[in-house]
Amino acid sequence: MKLHCEVEVVSRHLPTLGLRNRGKGIRTVLSLCQQSPRSQLRPACLLISTMKDKRGTRYELKENIEQFFTKFVDEGKATVRLKEPPVDICISKANSSSLKGFLSAVRLAHRGCDVNTPLSTFTPVKTSEFENFKTKMVITSKNNYPLNKSFPYSLEHLQASYCGLVRVDTRMLYLKNLKKLDLSHNHIKKLPAIIGDLIHLQELNLNDNHLQSFSVALCQSTLQKSLRSLDLSKNKIKALPVQFCQLQELTDLKLDDNELIQFPFKIGQLKNLRFLSAARNKLPFLPSEFKSLSLEYLDLFGNTFEQPKVLPIIKLQMPLTLLESSARTVLYNRLPYGSHIIPFHLCQDLDTAKTCVCGRFCLNSFIQATTTMNLHCVAHTVVLVDNMGGTEAPIISYYCSLACFVNSSDMLK
Repeated sequence: MKLHCEVEVVSRHLPTLGLRNRGKGIRTVLSLCQQSPRSQLRPACLLISTMKDKRGTRYELKENIEQFFTKFVDEGKATVRLKEPPVDICISKANSSSLKGFLSAVRLAHRGCDVNTPLSTFTPVKTSEFENFKTKMVITSKNNYPLNKSFPYSLEHLQASYCGLVRVDTRMLYLKNLKKLDLSHNHIKKLPAIIGDLIHLQELNLNDNHLQSFSVALCQSTLQKSLRSLDLSKNKIKALPVQFCQLQELTDLKLDDNELIQFPFKIGQLKNLRFLSAARNKLPFLPSEFKSLSLEYLDLFGNTFEQPKVLPIIKLQMPLTLLESSARTVLYNRLPYGSHIIPFHLCQDLDTAKTCVCGRFCLNSFIQATTTMNLHCVAHTVVLVDNMGGTEAPIISYYCSLACFVNSSDMLK
């Protein structure tokens, strides 16, 4: 029985000697080996083999384990504390399901029980076994796509382009160490929500597929904390959900050659965004919170921007309804809310509330006006909006009251 992972063997005497641990594991093949073939109970021991030591170091297991640390076993991490020698065997970057099975067998060996699984022999590990530690794999054709062979669990960068994929291969979704996933130039129509479980994913490239949406579930997944670069160019996306703006670690966003008719109106919440490209879409205007962006590069060339409307749209309600007044209070005071507190449709209303130029919020009572904005106000480098050399685009602004509209009237002239 073998487990491919990274291991650091830490002596518990080191702190006493005033020494510090290195803090990094090395590529290892852990083997549960048969100690004595003639023994009726087949007592097993643990063999740690590395590229430099293929014969491995042997550790007794029977009644020799002081404690298991498995809090992060779902992340492929665990520690086995031995009595003699007094060391901690720190395991990381393991396949979580394989790790659980391996630890179960180690527990049985510690108790002196029959492991009930084929045990390895004390033979040197082959160099080929360390191939499972590949961190990068690039596949650019159907012929090279592994159909009957699993992906190395240790992959951090996986590219599978021009493979004719119509869906995301579920085997990819168990590669918990993935930092970069490139599925460009395929025929993928829908993204599974479980992509959000790739807790280390920083770059996701879905350029040139058949996507029509980016789900709310992905926007509310762990991608909020990890995803920095997202390429959705050359798809069929018409709109992104308002929850998309919860991906606040995004620095690079590519949306070129889609069918976008609007940006998420809370796009200003993407405070870390530096590169935004949405050329050749169908954007008629920009949302008011677009002004809050601070970009290094912006490309909106080839959109169907409309001329600003002369007259504003007035939807003011006086006095304010109870719903409007309550919604404004909740949002202004940043009170927590959710479907476990208030009805789901009210949560949706609050999620889609508009932001006035004064910073306050409005639900159904507002004045809507369209003005123009020079895009250099939000970006250092701006690609021309049209072939006429323009860098201005129409932007919709909301006003929560007549006073706000009057105070901002200079913007409308």
